[in-house]
Amino acid sequence: MAVRGPAVRGGLQVLGLRLLRLDASTLMASVSDITLAEQREAQRLNARLRTASRTDALTGLPNRVAGRELVAEAVGRLRGGTHSLAVLVINVDRFTMLNTRLGTAAGDELLRQVAHRLSGALVPESWEAAQVPAARFGGDEFVALVEAPGRGEDALRAAVNLVDSLCRPYLVDGQFCHVTVSAGLVPAAAQADPDTLVEDAGLAMREAKRTGGGRLQPFDPALSQRARQRAATEADLRRALEHGGLHVAYQPIVALHSGAATGVEALARWRHPERGEVSPVEFIQVAEEAGLIGALGEFVLRSACQAFAGWRAQPGGEALQVLSVNLSRAQLSGEAQAATIAGQVQRALDASGLPAACLQLEVTESLAAQDASVQASLKALKGLGVKLALDDFGTGYSSLSSLQQLPVDVVKIDRSFVMQAESSLHHRVLIEATVMVAGSLGMHTVAEGIETPGQAALLAATGCGKGQGYLYARPMPPEQARDWLLAHRPAATAP
Repeated sequence: MAVRGPAVRGGLQVLGLRLLRLDASTLMASVSDITLAEQREAQRLNARLRTASRTDALTGLPNRVAGRELVAEAVGRLRGGTHSLAVLVINVDRFTMLNTRLGTAAGDELLRQVAHRLSGALVPESWEAAQVPAARFGGDEFVALVEAPGRGEDALRAAVNLVDSLCRPYLVDGQFCHVTVSAGLVPAAAQADPDTLVEDAGLAMREAKRTGGGRLQPFDPALSQRARQRAATEADLRRALEHGGLHVAYQPIVALHSGAATGVEALARWRHPERGEVSPVEFIQVAEEAGLIGALGEFVLRSACQAFAGWRAQPGGEALQVLSVNLSRAQLSGEAQAATIAGQVQRALDASGLPAACLQLEVTESLAAQDASVQASLKALKGLGVKLALDDFGTGYSSLSSLQQLPVDVVKIDRSFVMQAESSLHHRVLIEATVMVAGSLGMHTVAEGIETPGQAALLAATGCGKGQGYLYARPMPPEQARDWLLAHRPAATAP
C-alpha cells in the first residue's frame, strides 16, 4: 500500500514523503526534496497573476498600467538609436451612441474587433519590425506605438494608414457597422516623459474629435494652452453656477406682418468678473464637455419661466404667447433622461405658474432625429403639453420629406438661409418650400437672424409667420426685455 504523507516545510526545504507497505510489519519510505518544483510552480502562478493584472479582460490587449510601460520602453529604445517613434491615442467616434443603439454586447464586440485590428497592424516589411504595439487605456480609448527606422515622416505615414484601417466597416452580429475613429499623434524624443506623451496625444485626439472626428490630428503645443484655458473656464463656470454668476437674456420674437411682440427666446449669458462677457459658443461647449449642461439648462429654464410668467401677469402681458428655451443633447440623450428632463420642465412650470402651452422647447434638427432615448425624451415633453421647435432647420441631416416624422410644432429657419434670401434665388426657393411643407403639416415657422427690412418683407411674403433678429432687438436683460415686450405688444391689447 502506498501512502502519500503531508508535505513537510522547514526553512526553505519542502519535502515529499511516500510510504509503501511491504508486509504486515514492514514499511518502506522515500523522501524527496521538492523545493525547486514548488518554487517553479509558485513562479508560474505569480506570472499568470501578473499577466492577468496587466491585461485588459475584454480585448486581451495590455491595460493602462502595462501600456504605460510599453511607452516607456519604446522611449528608452530611442536613446542612441536612429529610428523615430510616434505615440497615438485613438478613440472610437460616437461610441456611446453606438453602444446604446446596438446594445452593450455588440459594443463589446466592436471594441474587440478594433483591438484585433490594432494588434494585427503590421509595419512595412522593410522596417525589420513585427507589429505596432497597442494597449487599451479604458472605455473606447486605445494607445498605439509606431516605431519607424527613419525620420518622423515614416511614422506619420504609418499612423495615417493605421487610422484608415480602423475606419473601415466592422461586421458585428452579421451586419456591417460603419465606425470612424479620432486619433492624436505626438512624435517622441529620447528624453520625453511617457505620461506627457500620452497626455499630449490625448489632447490632439480630442481636437480631432472636436473638429468632426474620423481623422488623425498631430499634436500642436497650442493645444496645451487651449486645454489650460478650457480647464480654467470650466472651474470658473462651476463657481458661476454655484454662486449666481450667470444670467438670462431675452430676444423678442415678433409677428412678421405687424412687428408686434409675441414672445421671446431665452439665452444663457455669463459675465465673468475678470474677462467680462464670455461668448456662449465658448462656455456652452465647455459645459457640455464637463457635464455641466444639465445644471445650466435647468437654471435657464427656471429663470425664464419665472420671468415670463411675471410679464404675462402685467396689464396687456397676456398677448405674450411663447417662451422659447433651448435644450442640448446631454439633456435629452440616455435611457434615464426622459423622466429627468420632463421632471425639470414640470417643476419649472409649477413653480412659475406658467401654462405649459406657453413654453416652447427648441432642439436642433440633427438631435431631433437621433436615437430612441432622444425620441423618448421628446415624447415625454410633448406629454406635458409644451411645444417643440426644430431649431436651425436646413443645417443638419433632415430633409423636407422627413419633417412629418419629427414630433415638432414649429420649424425655425436658420439664419444662414435668411442672410442670403435677398441675393440668392436658391435660398428663397428653399425658404418658400420649407414654409409650404411645414404649413401642410400644421407646423408654424419662425425665421432667425433677420437684420434688414428687405429680409423681413421677403419672409413675410413667403407666408412665414414669425421672426427674430437684430432688426427688431438684440438679446436684452430681463428688465429691458420686459419693457420692450410691453411697448411692442399688439395694438388691440394696449390699455
